[in-house]
Amino acid sequence: MLIKTKAIVLSKLRYRDNDLIVKCFTSHKGVVSYLLRGVLNRKKGHSKVAYFQLLSQLQIEENYRENQSLQTIKDLRLDYSFTSLHTNVLKSAITMFLAEVLASVLREEEENLSLYNYIETTFRWLDTKDDFSNFHLLFLLKLTKHLGFYPDTTDVNHMYFNLNSGSFESKKQDLYSISGENLTVLKALLGTNFDELDNVKLNSKQRQSFLTMLLLYFELHLGSFKKPKSLQIFNQVFK
Repeated sequence: MLIKTKAIVLSKLRYRDNDLIVKCFTSHKGVVSYLLRGVLNRKKGHSKVAYFQLLSQLQIEENYRENQSLQTIKDLRLDYSFTSLHTNVLKSAITMFLAEVLASVLREEEENLSLYNYIETTFRWLDTKDDFSNFHLLFLLKLTKHLGFYPDTTDVNHMYFNLNSGSFESKKQDLYSISGENLTVLKALLGTNFDELDNVKLNSKQRQSFLTMLLLYFELHLGSFKKPKSLQIFNQVFK
C-alpha cells in the first residue's frame, strides 16, 4: 500500500555495503524505520544520501507493509530546505545531540501530530536564528510536555523542585529536590517561549549544570533513557 507522509530523520545506520537503515519520526505513524537499498552506491543513489542528514524534514511516499519492521521508500523529496542547521558548527552539534535524544525517547508507532509539529516548527525556528545558545534547554523542557512529564507548575513559587515527582515543594524532601541556580533557570524557562529565549542569560557553566539536571529528569521518568553518547562532544563545543 502506497502512503504519503512527512518524516523527520532521527538516525541512520549503514547496513551491508551500500544500504542504509534510516529511523524517522513520521506524521502518519510515529516512528518508522526504512531500508534504503543501494543508496550508498556511488553510481546508483549516492546523491540521495544528502536527504538523510539528522533531523532533515522530508516528504516520503512509502510502500507500507503491515507487520514489517523495515519499510521501503518509493519516492521522496525535501519538505523543508535548511540553510544553516547542518552547516553552522554550533547548530550542527545541537542537531546531533537532540537527534540522539529524540531517537532514544520516541518509540511509539502511532500518529502524534502535536509532537511532530513541535519538532518540525522548533528546528525551522533554530535554522533562522543567530542567538540560540539556550535552544536545547527549552526544547528538551517543552518536549517533556509531549512525553507526559512536564513540570507541575501549581506551586511554582515554592523554593524546591522535585525531579522525581515533577512538582514544586515548600521544603526539601530527598536528594531529587533541587534549588539554587538550577531552580532559578527552570522557573525562567517555564515562563519563556522560543522567541523570548534571548532574554534568559546563562553562561556555559550554568547551561551545562541545567542540562545535566534535565537529563536526570528524563532518566527518572523514562526508564529506558540513557545519557546521549554525544553529550561529551556537545559540552566541549559549548564550553
